[in-house]
Amino acid sequence: MKTKCLIIGSGPAGYTAAIYASRANLEPVLIEGYQPGGQLTTTGEVENFPGYPQGVDGNMLMDDLRKQALRFGTNIQNGQVTKVDFSKRPFTLTTDTATYEADTVIISTGATARYLGLDDEQKYMGMGVSACAVCDGFFYRDKIVAVVGGGDSACEEATYLSGICKKVYLIVRKDYLRASKVMQRRVLDNTKITVLFNSNVIGLFGDPVLEGAHIIEYAGTEREQKYDIPINGLFLAIGHDPNSKPFSEYVATDPQGFIIANGQSQATSVPGVFAAGDVCDPTYQQAVVAAASGCKAALDAERFYIENQA
Repeated sequence: MKTKCLIIGSGPAGYTAAIYASRANLEPVLIEGYQPGGQLTTTGEVENFPGYPQGVDGNMLMDDLRKQALRFGTNIQNGQVTKVDFSKRPFTLTTDTATYEADTVIISTGATARYLGLDDEQKYMGMGVSACAVCDGFFYRDKIVAVVGGGDSACEEATYLSGICKKVYLIVRKDYLRASKVMQRRVLDNTKITVLFNSNVIGLFGDPVLEGAHIIEYAGTEREQKYDIPINGLFLAIGHDPNSKPFSEYVATDPQGFIIANGQSQATSVPGVFAAGDVCDPTYQQAVVAAASGCKAALDAERFYIENQA
């Protein structure tokens, strides 16, 4: 299949790029991937996306964006990209179901939050377990929560939650915080935050929603002890892995694997290939930011296509 614009990924960035690319007559093809709608489909209520004053279910929000893309003529295809060739135009991309040629490409494959690997995490997903305090913290107002992690992100989330929640545990597997000195000070001086050093979460409990966590302290040493803490929410802040591996042979990435966008545009190191959303955003990782970058990527792709027509 040949297209002027191929969009890979179906989160806020991908669907927004599709809306703009369709309206620009680029006749885009969008490959949804194995998780149509992206990370927001694993989220319950979304209250910080503009235009929904009463909040909106994550699945409903993504379905609205999908319908809008379809309304303007986006060709949505199932499949997962397995191989790309960005060495020449038109670009060639292969999925598990088809092969595509594209004059421009927008990569919007997102990033995957890291989890602890506990079975209980999936059990309580959306019922107490979250990977985004800014997204879901509001639902735990005046409740007790815990944040897992010891870096800047974890400290930022713990500080943010301390302004909403009754009490915040920060669970750190080492005996120190990896965060910057400023962030460490904010956490350690905050009377609503209790830091549990040398500690790991080994299980969760509650019925039907999360009610607490099983903790092990000083695991494998003479000081090892296990105990429970009562919590209503558990926030994972141990990082995200960008879904950039299929493209990293061609496009430049940072040491973490996030695709590097060029300056004020969404252009990558390969002319005609653009990136949008969390796959190129190690900083914000918010749906509204992803949607905005999808808009930019589509406008960039339109300009590139016009300027490079044979």
